[in-house]
Amino acid sequence: MRVIIANTSGMPIYEQIKEQIKEAILSGELCEGEALPSIRQLAKDLKISVITTTRAYTDLEQEGFIATVQGKGCYVLPKNNELVREQLLRRIEDSFLDAINTGRIAKLSRAELRKMLEFVLEENQYE
Repeated sequence: MRVIIANTSGMPIYEQIKEQIKEAILSGELCEGEALPSIRQLAKDLKISVITTTRAYTDLEQEGFIATVQGKGCYVLPKNNELVREQLLRRIEDSFLDAINTGRIAKLSRAELRKMLEFVLEENQYE
């Protein structure tokens, strides 16, 4: 797993780390029981503060994605299917909100936005 920090992003660095690790877990790139880089090692690799990586790991632990074993490190927890589903639903809602806001800027009607969604669904053979 590789974490990439975008300094030009409006998102805080700890949030970028958290989201990239979460995405790797949800996609299966990181598997249950797999060890994450140590907080210090990740901070060193990314050339950032240990406080920043600690915040990302703490948030991931609070959200149920990882567990910290004292003296051993942080590990990926088994996927809670309900938690995974909620995370995915949240991402879908966020994407829809982005589309709606972009549609407003483009002065699209609800009907036009719905037609676009239907077209994309059909093009991607989504059942």
